Amino acid sequence: MVAMNTAPPPVIQIRNLHKSYGSLEVLKGVDIAAPAGHVVSLIGSSGSGKSTLLRCANLLEDSQQGDILFSGEPVKWKGSGLARRPADHQQMIRIRTNLSMVFQQFNLWAHMTILQNVMEAPVTVLKRDRAQVEAAARGYLDKVGIGDKADAYPAQLSGGQQQRAAIARALCMEPRALLFDEPTSALDPELEQEVVKVIKALAEEGRTMIIVTHDMRMAHDVSDHVVFLHQGRIEEQGAPADLFTNPQTDRLRGFLSATMPA
Repeated sequence: MVAMNTAPPPVIQIRNLHKSYGSLEVLKGVDIAAPAGHVVSLIGSSGSGKSTLLRCANLLEDSQQGDILFSGEPVKWKGSGLARRPADHQQMIRIRTNLSMVFQQFNLWAHMTILQNVMEAPVTVLKRDRAQVEAAARGYLDKVGIGDKADAYPAQLSGGQQQRAAIARALCMEPRALLFDEPTSALDPELEQEVVKVIKALAEEGRTMIIVTHDMRMAHDVSDHVVFLHQGRIEEQGAPADLFTNPQTDRLRGFLSATMPA
């Protein structure tokens, strides 16, 4: 008998993705996959298409060509080219709520306490029981090391604490995957390490994550797979041990020599 392949489909799979802003083509046929429990890091120079790729995966941006699959389920499209849009609004909402995104600039609501920020989407979007959500939210704030800041407002927290609150907010949605868009680039080096520590702990738990990052050390330490984007295409990809120690292309060698600590 031939053994059946019973591996589940990747949580996120992107095939031949193209994305343009008018006549400017930003992604030129990109393929990535994030299997369950794996961490995929996207690295590359500013303007290489990393953040755009992440936003397309979460359907925050419309792509013009290619397939996006969530746990094997393809996104349904209508129209073509620059007029292409998701065809099923309910599917889009369901996928987005299962792909929690953590942004560079925290995006916390200033008029809400940290606890209220973390609870808001599960209660209002997912209609979950408020008492259960509060218990979960306090647990996630403890998890990221700011349980004592539940009643504080964002302006009373450091940048590192605000980003950790944003991670707790993402976790409280109980997503299938976490998407990080440059989660440490707005932080001072000391505060950056607070956030890196949390991301490393999530990786060790087996969380599925796609991380856009300029932090090569973090990409090396937490990733199962690293993708180097250059001008909208995948220039090189592989396991971090291979990619960082034995780059195959001049472009990646140049990029790493400019970004890796000596």
